[in-house]
Amino acid sequence: MDYAQELIIEQIEIGPMKNFTYLVGSSSTREVALVDPAWAVDALLDHVAERELKPVAVLATHYHPDHVGGSMMGHDIEGVARLLERTPLKVYAHRLEAPGLRKITGISESDVVEVDSGDRLRVGEVEIEFLHTPGHTPGSQCFRVKNTLVSGDTLFIQGCGRVDLPGSNPDDMFRSLQKLADLPDETVLLPGHNYDHVPRATVGETRASNPYLMVRDIETWRRMMG
Repeated sequence: MDYAQELIIEQIEIGPMKNFTYLVGSSSTREVALVDPAWAVDALLDHVAERELKPVAVLATHYHPDHVGGSMMGHDIEGVARLLERTPLKVYAHRLEAPGLRKITGISESDVVEVDSGDRLRVGEVEIEFLHTPGHTPGSQCFRVKNTLVSGDTLFIQGCGRVDLPGSNPDDMFRSLQKLADLPDETVLLPGHNYDHVPRATVGETRASNPYLMVRDIETWRRMMG
């Protein structure tokens, strides 16, 4: 199987916070997982239908409302709750993130599949690996498909997720970034926001230019984070 031809990965910028939602799936079966669907759920599902794709799962990088829906900074953001009204799918979240996800979105316990780092989900002919990357939130996770990484708010092209929010932890973020820095150079990084006006880069390129990924000892990291 030619994995490059089999893999569907579509990056969709949406909402005033420059969020990226992703479709990840299999071209032969037309099945896709929806990563962090928020802001314009009806338009997203209409787009999926127009492409003759079949949504089979929702993947949540973390529970913040701009990624999964809820109330945030005066915004009432639609997300997974609205999506589940239209199509009954399971939402895959790290087990440490699941309680926060349910609280923020109002979805039920039966709607959520709790996963651990290293677990895998098969979508058609494509296998998605869950990587636990705490720091921004306790249960933040990335999704790895062969040489592609959807990194949520753990790692951006020129930055990383905030670590001064409730539940965040700078030392956890350091360890998570070390894990991602050790991925192969050719790994394509797809972040959770278009903060840098560069929608993607390789891990090798990011490691060479992102100051947060360059730090390799925790004491330097702590001084850097203040």
